[in-house]
Amino acid sequence: MERRVRVRFAPSPTGPLHIGGVRTALYNYLFARKHGGDFILRIEDTDSTRWVAGAEEYIIKSLAWCNIRFDEGVVEGGPHAPYRQSERKNIYFQYARQLVESGHAYYAFDTPEELEALRKDAESKGGAFTYNYQVREQLKTSLNPAFANYEERISRGEKWVIRFKVPANQEIHMFDLIRGEVVVNSSTLDDKVLFKSSDGLPTYHLANVVDDYLMQISHVIRGEEWLPSLPLHVLLYKALGWEEVMPQFAHLPLLLKPDGKGKLSKRDGDRMGFPVFPLHWVDPATGEVSLGYDDYGFLPEAFVNFLALLGWHPGNDQEIFSMEELIETFSIDRISKSGAKFDFEKAKWFNQQYLRQKSNQQLLPIIKPIVEKQGVTVNDDYLLRIIDMVRERLILLTDFWKQAHFFFVDPDTYDADVVKKRWKDNVPQLIQQLKNELSQLEHFKADELKEFLHHFVEKNNANMGAVMNALRLCMVGGSYGPELPLILETLGKETTLRRIENALKKL
Repeated sequence: MERRVRVRFAPSPTGPLHIGGVRTALYNYLFARKHGGDFILRIEDTDSTRWVAGAEEYIIKSLAWCNIRFDEGVVEGGPHAPYRQSERKNIYFQYARQLVESGHAYYAFDTPEELEALRKDAESKGGAFTYNYQVREQLKTSLNPAFANYEERISRGEKWVIRFKVPANQEIHMFDLIRGEVVVNSSTLDDKVLFKSSDGLPTYHLANVVDDYLMQISHVIRGEEWLPSLPLHVLLYKALGWEEVMPQFAHLPLLLKPDGKGKLSKRDGDRMGFPVFPLHWVDPATGEVSLGYDDYGFLPEAFVNFLALLGWHPGNDQEIFSMEELIETFSIDRISKSGAKFDFEKAKWFNQQYLRQKSNQQLLPIIKPIVEKQGVTVNDDYLLRIIDMVRERLILLTDFWKQAHFFFVDPDTYDADVVKKRWKDNVPQLIQQLKNELSQLEHFKADELKEFLHHFVEKNNANMGAVMNALRLCMVGGSYGPELPLILETLGKETTLRRIENALKKL
């Protein structure tokens, strides 16, 4: 009988979720949905020293924004609750103890100061200290005959850890669904700590393997940075007698800097002017603000489409995918082995395509809050009209206010370069005359205004560009926006005349 697909996304709440983490969650989600399986959110918070307030909530909110939904998890609950590792801490010690009793792990009593001294001593001799098969029987461990009374030490309250006993010189054969066969010699590994008496908590390695086993995880799809941990995890499955139900592994390629040289970091985003987090984040310790893709004006579906194609290809030239199409097309064998270069211009292109796909009515509830955030109350019919005029100019949602603010508020400043170029010679006199004649018009419709403006320029033997650009400057404060007659009709006669009057006074 084929095993049910069960995958998990297991972030640590140590800060805001990086877009590389969002992509990992997305690939897990697509894989689960493609195979009719389950997708689980597990919060791995056993490292209390790195825990950050608000990070867990941020992770949950970010994935909900991306429309990535879970079947089980810290919010949804489920048959394997709790899904927060700190609430599962009474589970892990029995497995660490089982490994000691089966000879696959041991107690170690070295203090941090003693370990630091061993490291420094090795460095002074030009080497590096590794806690492994070569030294474990000479150190303060339950494998050392001099420490045969280790149970007594424990009962006296001495601090201890349980370390995994990595076998010496053994070839570890592993299979990665993206990279294929991977072979590592155990002599290159150190004896990792699995459990600490200081806080009564497991380390990542033990908790991760135990939880994946208990939650019946069938596939572990995670970032490439976890590939060096795979030999230890495979050894743990074998030592615990779970080899038959060990999940299949897939290690995703890194998201690289735009130049391809190294892993994409927040610093790269700050330096080059793009976000690396999905949503707005305020660091609780420093108050530092990091802008997200929501601040920049991305639609979540465009962001998801862009991320999906960073490291995975559909096998054809299609670029625009709905979530349903991504689920249908996704397969692990089309994930690249090599890192994917981040391209913010491409991300913006995706957003533009998604904005163009939407009708005015679909854009209305997305754009209305942008206008209201500026303190402007607007009726839907008026806003729909503006959306229709500027929609082709939008790349990001934040472009809407840049492109259309003058439809809602009078300009209070005027572009100095445009003033210098357009507001000269007899232009102010012509604009004053134009205002007087506009005030006499009965109908303020775009077609008639277009005809009127042409007639005005001709009879005054004026330059069409000079008059139109100066009038545009009065209306919008610069040299941008849709067709001028459309602007005038939309603003209406009263506002048009007021703005000309304001410009004549200020300029």
